[in-house]
Amino acid sequence: MKTAEWENLIQNEREQKNLFFLYNYNSPISDENRESFDGLDYYPPDPDLWFELKLIEHKEKKKLKINDTKGNVREFLRWGEFRFKIMGKDCILQAYKSHSEEERLFVPFRDKTSGLETYGAGRYIDLDKDEHYTDEGKWILDFNKAYNPWCAYSENFACPYIDPENWLEVPVRAGEKNVPFKKP
Repeated sequence: MKTAEWENLIQNEREQKNLFFLYNYNSPISDENRESFDGLDYYPPDPDLWFELKLIEHKEKKKLKINDTKGNVREFLRWGEFRFKIMGKDCILQAYKSHSEEERLFVPFRDKTSGLETYGAGRYIDLDKDEHYTDEGKWILDFNKAYNPWCAYSENFACPYIDPENWLEVPVRAGEKNVPFKKP
């Protein structure tokens, strides 16, 4: 779907998120930061960072323990991996689930923009089966939908750190950029 329709969809999702962050009482942005908030900063949509990929499911779903920003340990199942190329380099990202019955995949990652152009701890992509799974049995991994975890905006949230197995050795200039303000 790498068309003007796809780009309009990305822009609309970004506008909706800005409205949520600005007006919704569940927003992770403090009242202090809302006063000067004029929207999140994003890379322009890049169709080269949209992939339709087969998930290589792991036969043995090993548990992975990951610390979060509040010092808690969270458990995830290493469900499978995606293999693709960015800038001609082979990349692999692990996809996780919180439990085996979950339909959704959690794909956290860090890349060469982390801490420079994007949030230092990394970004996330959520893949919902209804929205991101094709009739051909592939997943749509769209880095243009990469987002910062809510702990990037507020100390009130705990977010899992990204395991080094999901640190990419390339820059991923798509999706959400660094937080446009300081946490209170």
